[in-house]
Amino acid sequence: MRIGELATRAGVSVRSVRYYEEQGLLTSTRSTSGQRHYTDNEVERVTFVQRLYAAGLSSRTIAELLPCVDSPSEEGSDIALTRMAQERDRLSEHIADLIRTRDALDGLMTTTRTHREALRAAAAAAAAAPTSASPSATTC
Repeated sequence: MRIGELATRAGVSVRSVRYYEEQGLLTSTRSTSGQRHYTDNEVERVTFVQRLYAAGLSSRTIAELLPCVDSPSEEGSDIALTRMAQERDRLSEHIADLIRTRDALDGLMTTTRTHREALRAAAAAAAAAPTSASPSATTC
């Protein structure tokens, strides 16, 4: 099948298929005119690669894991599990960083709300106070 059909059947863009091939995640054969041709197995491969991306893995990590998929073995499974555990730890650290960032933003929002309420209270107090008859008094 040609690249467009593979993309359609796998539910990805043609650009994604080309990228996967550039990254070594997917292979094709070439016709004499240079067109890429794929087998039905590549539909499953692209779908699997998409699942790995959705799990937060980079193309480099996926490239490291694919040999374990292509030639399954107990050793390969151990290698894959170790690598995925490393990626999980990396993601957990990133999530912790995002939580700290969100907490800092929450603190800034609380400070801003407090400041806004102080401004409202000051404006209300100024509106309730007797006004001066001085023509030089200005307000901002």
